[in-house]
Amino acid sequence: MAREFTYRGHALEELRQMSMDDFIRLLSARQRRSLRRGLTDQQRIFMEKLRKAKKAMEEGKEETIKTHCRDMVILPEMVGLTIHVHDGKEFVPVQITPEKIGCFLGEFVLTRKKVKHGMPGIGASRSSMYVPLK
Repeated sequence: MAREFTYRGHALEELRQMSMDDFIRLLSARQRRSLRRGLTDQQRIFMEKLRKAKKAMEEGKEETIKTHCRDMVILPEMVGLTIHVHDGKEFVPVQITPEKIGCFLGEFVLTRKKVKHGMPGIGASRSSMYVPLK
């Protein structure tokens, strides 16, 4: 039997019907402070795109949302969407699930990748031309 998701004792449908002020009271301190200060212009544009994409999805169209806005708090109305977040080089898709509510978008897109060094051999450097191949 699957358990129903709750965030601080509230079900997902309750969270969606809550006013923004009531939802902000449930968040942890950093996210609460971020939202109480108001949305930046970049965040406002992102929310407009998000609501537009949500309407398009209801009509059956697929719409991708791309953003550089890594400091946006994930809200209950975002659940179910796939948002492409910029990591400094490319846009990485993030599937928004109920468990991610209250986190920042940037937490799910790493900006640094693990370094994978190649094997020494032809092309690694000028001196590698003389390394014998095994």
